Amino acid sequence: MKNTILIVGATGMLGEPVARRLKEDGFSVRIMAREIDKARELFDESFEIVKGDVMNTDSMESAFNGCFGVHVSLSGEIEQVGTENVASAARRKGLERITYISGTSVTEDTAWFPQTKRKLLAEKAIRESGVPYCIFCPTWFMESLPKWVKGSKAFVFGKQPNLYHLVAADDYSRMVSTSYQLEEAANKRLFIHGPEGFLFHDALRKYCSVFHPEITKLSTMPYWLASIIATLGSKKEMKFASGLMAFFEKVGEREDPTEANRILGEPKIVLDEWLGETKTNSVKANIKIQPTQKARG
Repeated sequence: MKNTILIVGATGMLGEPVARRLKEDGFSVRIMAREIDKARELFDESFEIVKGDVMNTDSMESAFNGCFGVHVSLSGEIEQVGTENVASAARRKGLERITYISGTSVTEDTAWFPQTKRKLLAEKAIRESGVPYCIFCPTWFMESLPKWVKGSKAFVFGKQPNLYHLVAADDYSRMVSTSYQLEEAANKRLFIHGPEGFLFHDALRKYCSVFHPEITKLSTMPYWLASIIATLGSKKEMKFASGLMAFFEKVGEREDPTEANRILGEPKIVLDEWLGETKTNSVKANIKIQPTQKARG
């Protein structure tokens, strides 16, 4: 049981690849989920799945039994309190490592942004738990690109003049797994940047050229217009997305990935490689890319 890692948030976009990489690297992986059936749709019998809810500390107790570490991959409004509860449980149960995904632009001077403040408070709870930790602060993920395509259009909010070194989830998950194998990674806050810098518009154009070649022009929406449409149409997703991009346009991509690269090995996957592999995997899995109507300005 020394090598058992509990995953909190394994059914999410970034939790799933971490769980799979840990399993591939020889760890026993236990997944805590509120909905067992949903988790079982993603993971086969080689993964142990237990019921638990980060908002209910009593339900988490048995999930932590016998674990060496816990990886936290939460998002949204439950992230802070959920991570605080996980950190407390990890301390009580005597776990030897906590890993957690924060963000490259999460700093004290950006705490005015709600998502940043939640992550800073979550990090504080982890550090104060006394359990050795490794906090990962990645930039934008390549896997987020599909979220900016809706129907026949690809959207970007604002001007987005900053370069982002997009990272692939496979590189990130490898780094998380490696951190459990190295004492040097304990009590570190590590920044993860991918190998190439892109303007967001250019990265999204590359994505569309592979998966949506009929979309030949991106729609750039000013923040004021996005705010009006989101408010009048009660579109919470658009409101969040435009607010997130406004934040990144203001603060940019921060910090230095040198220490993370030295300890854990630098990310190697470039965007073109990720696009090719994602396309191939989609075909293998019989995931049909649905054609959309030709985008108009």
